[in-house]
Amino acid sequence: MDLRKLKKLIDLVQESGIAELEITEGEERVRIARGGAVSVTPPGAAAPLLASVAAAVPAAASSAAAPAPAAAEPPPGRQGHTVKSPMVGTFYRAPSPEAKPFVAAGDSVKEGQTVCVIEAMKLMNEIECDASGVVKAILVENGQPVEYGQALFIIG
Repeated sequence: MDLRKLKKLIDLVQESGIAELEITEGEERVRIARGGAVSVTPPGAAAPLLASVAAAVPAAASSAAAPAPAAAEPPPGRQGHTVKSPMVGTFYRAPSPEAKPFVAAGDSVKEGQTVCVIEAMKLMNEIECDASGVVKAILVENGQPVEYGQALFIIG
C-alpha cells in the first residue's frame, strides 16, 4: 500500500473520531486503530505486520486541531460564490469513469444544474449548483474524500 494513502487513512481516522478502520484492497489489508497501531498484511503473509504510527499520529492530531470551518473556506484570492459539499463522501466529477465531467473550469452553470456526484455509503448523490455563473475553479480532485461543508467549486 502506498505510504501517502496510508497517511491519508491515518488522518481520516484522527479527524473523524472513529475508533478503528480496516480496508482490504486485493490481497493487502490495512487496519488502523486509534491509539497508534497500524497493521498491514502484505500479500502471501499469514499474520499482519504491526507498525507503530506514533510519529504520524501527533502530526495528524495537530492538523485535526485546526478549526473545521477553515477547511470549508476557499483558498485566499479566490473570489466568487463557493459551492460546498452537503455531506461526507467521495467526490466524482463525472457520473461514471467513462463519462465526461459534469462541468469544467470556464463552463457556464445555472442554479440547479448538476456539477458533481458525491458517493456516500455506496449511494451516488448528484450535487446541484446553488448559484448561476461561470466555474472559476474546481477545488477537489476526482476520487478525493470530502467533508461536510468543504469547498468544492468557485462560481463567479
